[in-house]
Amino acid sequence: MEKQRLQKVLAAMGLGSRRKIENWIAEGAVRVNGQTATLGDQAGPGDIIEMGDRRLQVPDVRPVRRVLIYHKPEGQITANHDPQGRPTVAENLPPIREGRWITVGRLDFNTSGLLLVTNDGELANRLMHPSYGIERTYAVRVFGGLSDEQQKQLLEGVQLEDGPASFKRLADAGGQGQNHWYHVTLHEGRNREVRRMIEAVNGAVSRLIRISYAGVTLPPRLRPGKVQELEPDVQGALAELVGLKAETRQKTLGRHDARRAHKPFKAGQSVRDNKRAQPRRGGGGKSAGPVGHSLKRETTIKPATSRRKGGGAPNRRRGTSR
Repeated sequence: MEKQRLQKVLAAMGLGSRRKIENWIAEGAVRVNGQTATLGDQAGPGDIIEMGDRRLQVPDVRPVRRVLIYHKPEGQITANHDPQGRPTVAENLPPIREGRWITVGRLDFNTSGLLLVTNDGELANRLMHPSYGIERTYAVRVFGGLSDEQQKQLLEGVQLEDGPASFKRLADAGGQGQNHWYHVTLHEGRNREVRRMIEAVNGAVSRLIRISYAGVTLPPRLRPGKVQELEPDVQGALAELVGLKAETRQKTLGRHDARRAHKPFKAGQSVRDNKRAQPRRGGGGKSAGPVGHSLKRETTIKPATSRRKGGGAPNRRRGTSR
């Protein structure tokens, strides 16, 4: 690892965005090897960096970039520690030897769904920065549903306390009784934004699930509170989406993670329903092959599907199709 600008080194370590770190440097809050840093300074392997009560050493080798999908349940805080003693996301993340886990965005206490987690601070900051226009899609259940006029308002824009906001897309996702599901997409992640937007048109949110972030979809078989490593090709696509190079060094995925199938999450449809929709054995269907990952910001990333029981994958032992 060669010497790089100080703000880039600290951003990669997950301590903040480059702009925020530049402000800290300008304020004289950062020291390198005992000397107050100035804008333009560089840091490299072995250098000691101090920021307030933090004392860090720049590693000799940049950690291998890793990205996880975490299915956050309701009733957890997106933080490392909570003063009130509530459960946190960090408690369910696996141990990491290289760097530290950084969550990409936040989900509030009562919101569940997809949370991306990485040890690459620069990737996390870019995926969250408004300038990259990264899409977030949510499944939202509204008590009583939304009228055509309410939906039109949400697409054209509503006024919130912190400025105007609008959905880029709003699609009816069905429902039963008084509860109705919608899939909504927006390009920013302000605090409780989806809930506040629907409340602004006199709607009442009864449940909220994030089902996609930057095109990565929530796997239906990933249970709440569980984590899954993102495949290397999808990690590379995420990096390229925000102008970073794909990681060339890879950690080997466990067999269980490598074989896990990914399909877009559908609100109100259980895994059992998804299984019933699959062709039965002997149906002669063919299993889907890997999906490419040449992405745009509005493209859904679908990691390669694994062989399903209901598909037509060959039986290696007998040499016949199931």
